[in-house]
Parts: sequence; structure tokens; C-alpha cells
Amino acid sequence: MITWMQRHKRWLVITIWISTIAFVGAGFVGWGSYDYGKDGGTVAVVADREVSVEEYQQEYSNLYDQYARLFGETFNKDMADRLNLKDVAYKQVIQKNLILAYANSLGLDVTNEDIAKELLKYNSFIVDGKFDKATYVKILAQNRTTPVEFEESLKRSILLQKVQLLFNIKPNSIEVENLNKLLFAEDNINYKILDMEDISVNPSDAELKKHWESNKNAYMSEVSYVYETSEVPVMSAKSSDDDIKKHYDRFKTDYRKADGKLKSFDEAKAEIIIELNTKFTKKEALKKYLKIKKAEETLTSSSILDESKLPFSPLDNKQIIDAKQGDLLKPFLDGDKFVIVKVLAKNDAKPLTYEKALSDVKVSYINVAKAKKLDEKANKELENFIGTEVKSLTRQSVSKIKGLQPQEAANFLNQLFSTTLKTGTIKINDKVVLFRINSSKLGSYDKSQDETVKNTLVQLQSEELMINLVKRLENKYEVQSSIEIKE
Repeated sequence: MITWMQRHKRWLVITIWISTIAFVGAGFVGWGSYDYGKDGGTVAVVADREVSVEEYQQEYSNLYDQYARLFGETFNKDMADRLNLKDVAYKQVIQKNLILAYANSLGLDVTNEDIAKELLKYNSFIVDGKFDKATYVKILAQNRTTPVEFEESLKRSILLQKVQLLFNIKPNSIEVENLNKLLFAEDNINYKILDMEDISVNPSDAELKKHWESNKNAYMSEVSYVYETSEVPVMSAKSSDDDIKKHYDRFKTDYRKADGKLKSFDEAKAEIIIELNTKFTKKEALKKYLKIKKAEETLTSSSILDESKLPFSPLDNKQIIDAKQGDLLKPFLDGDKFVIVKVLAKNDAKPLTYEKALSDVKVSYINVAKAKKLDEKANKELENFIGTEVKSLTRQSVSKIKGLQPQEAANFLNQLFSTTLKTGTIKINDKVVLFRINSSKLGSYDKSQDETVKNTLVQLQSEELMINLVKRLENKYEVQSSIEIKE
């Protein structure tokens, strides 16, 4: 999938960029999940607009989230890095600020009423059918932001929407009809599927060792951490009923049932006791932490673990990963106990020996060798293959392509109807499809598809207009950047 994404990255970025403009109100996004930079500061100046690190990080988070929505669980941090998603986010935030600078020059503005309307689109902020300020502030705090920062982000998004509205396109009937025929064109083809699973490779030890020698840096040990810990189990605060009732009266809006209604005191009591016990234990753990820091007490156990095996929550593991040698971390809650960690050392990744890397080397070698053999076989068979004949094939004819999963068949058809070749090959995951187009014709005009065609045409034209606008603005406004990115 990563190869396909790299090949179509420009299309993906444009599509996501356009959709991001209208993304506000679709749902609440926890952008802190992908925080990877420093706090505060400016990463660029576009015209007279300063682009903050926070704005850049939010752009990356939103972009990552939308790629994840598109591709599901198969999309991860490694794929994001291989796609240079941080650089894409940076380019995108610069482009958006060029548009915003243009909006300012046109005198466009965002009113408090505009922001209020957008806030009402977030179900997370609504309680009993109304916008609830306390809930709003609480949710923002949980996501490490403030109303000022969030509303500034809303303001930028609304302003982008206002600019996009200036470029709304209404295709005429002739354009819709012509694209309708083109989108529903029909091909008569022959195709043949070659599958990597049908290729056999039996590497010798010498071949594997040579492959390892050439790719040593691809087979690295994990970074590991040497650390000591001390635990403080959660203990009873021995809270009186009066203490519990005072806490409930002060924070009763925090205790809600599944349907959003407030819990009664009795319904919330057990939950409150746990919170009071936890709060009390945290104070005790902090006392222990200070004693350890002053060398009045020592930590009780030690461990050496690879990064992937660190046993705490992702956030607490990150504290260990980011810590310097000798750092003593403040106590954090881990299940039913508070844990104090001192990081003693970080062992950097290093190339694995041939013996330790062998299983991974073998998998890699076989995949590379099979892919090479598959390409050779495809090129050899392409000229004279017979395969399966299919007539009246359209972009929607997924069920007519036997031997591919529906998603693979859709991918094949999209590439087939985009190619200018009469005979060729199309790679689909671990397969290569040989094809020969015997004849083609434009589809019949189907008026029932006009709305779908019109939306496609509007999107294509909007993308082209916005791309051209950005190019002109790049020449009009000065951009001062503090980050170097890959092209």
C-alpha cells in the first residue's frame, strides 16, 4: 500500500487539503496525539502572518488523522514518516497561510457569530441540547489546548472556507454530459493475473549473507533503556462522608451516566472515593519522590527493556524515551499504583549480527527475489498472453475481474482507465495484472449519474483553481521559513 500511496501522494494531499477546509464541525480531533516538536515559537512567517509551532503540529495531527481514516489500521507512524508527512503538513500550513494572507488583503473577516455557529457543530460540547461552556473548557484541557487557541484555529478554518466559496464552480450541462460519457467509458480487454505466491525462491546461505552485508543498517536492534523504579500502591485516604459530599457538590458535573444525565451522590460515591484515594496517594508518592531526589531513600528495582516492551502507558513510556540519563521522573499512575522511574542509561540501536537478523533477512530476501522474478515473468508473457476476455468493462465493473479482491479490482480498474497504453502491466499489492485493451468506446450518457459527475467536476475544477491561486500567492507574498523540508 505504501508504494501506491507514494505514487498518488499528490492526489491524496490535494484531496485532503480541500476537505480539510470544510473539516471543521465534522468531529473533535485530539491533535495532541501526534505532538512531535518543541513547545512555543514560530516556524515561519508568511507575509505578515506568523505560523506557530502549535499550528504546524495541529496541521500534522489533522493530516495524520485523515490519512488514518482513509486507510484504516494499516496506516501508522512508520508509513507517515516514509511519506514525509511532517514535510507535507509544513507545506500545507504554509499554503493555507498564503490563502489567509490573501483573505486579509480582500478584507474578509470572521465574526464572533461565525465562531459560535461552528462551536455548535461539535456534539462533544453539547449537554442537554445546549452548548455547555464548562464541558467545552474541560474537553479542550484534556486535549492540551485552550479556548483561545481552539477558537483561533476555528477562525483560520472559517476564513479558508470563505475564500473557497469565492471560487465555487457551477459546471454547464455540456461539461457534465462529456465527463459523464468519459467516466462511464467501456473497454473490451484481455487480462491475466500473476501472483507472487506462485513464485518460489530457495535462497542459499551465501545469498542471504550477501543480502545482509548489503543491508546491515536495515537490521538494527531496538533502542533499550536501563531504569530503576519504586512503587506506591494506591491507599485509602480515609475520607469522611462529609469530605466525599463536599467533593461531589464541587464537581458534580463531572459525574454523568451513559445518557449524559448527572449521577446522584449515591451513584457517584464509589467513583469519588477512588478519586480521593488516588489524589491522596499521589501526594504520598510525591513525598517519596522528593526523598529519593535528596538521596534519603533509594529505588527498589531495576530493569533493562527494549523500547517496544516498556510496560507503561504510551504517554508514560514517552517520558522514559525522552528522558536524559539520570533523570528522575515524577510519580505517574499505572493501574492501581504510582510509579517513580529513574532513567540510568539509553542503549542506542546497533546492527544485529547475521545470526540474530537471519529470520528477517530471509523474509526480505525472498520478497525482493520474488518481486524481481514476478516482473521478469510479466515482461516475458506480456506480448503473447491470452488470459481472460472481458467485454463492456467500466470503472464500476469490479465483479467482472475474477481473481482479485473487490478493493484490488477497483484499484486495477482505476489504473486501467487512467492509462494511455494499449498493452501493459498494473501492479496490485503482491500481484501483477497483464492487460490488453482490444477496443474502447465512450459510455452512453446516463442522466441519472449527473449529480455524481457534477460533484466530481466541481472537485477537479476547485482543486485546479486553488492550486493555481497558491502558485500566484507564492510569488506575491514573502515566506520566511525556519524549517528545511524534502521536496
